[in-house]
Amino acid sequence: MNRSSRLLRVFLSDETGQDLIEYALIAALVAVAAITAIKGLGNKISNEFNTIGNSL
Repeated sequence: MNRSSRLLRVFLSDETGQDLIEYALIAALVAVAAITAIKGLGNKISNEFNTIGNSL
């Protein structure tokens, strides 16, 4: 085997950074879900305060 094919084989079998990438993707997904939920909740709360303010 030549050197480049050995390096390619070692590179493809190396999984040292895989867990970190998976955790980063999960954290990003949770952050997107939280931001979406907060935006929707923020609009509803703002509307409620406006309704209460107009009633007074």
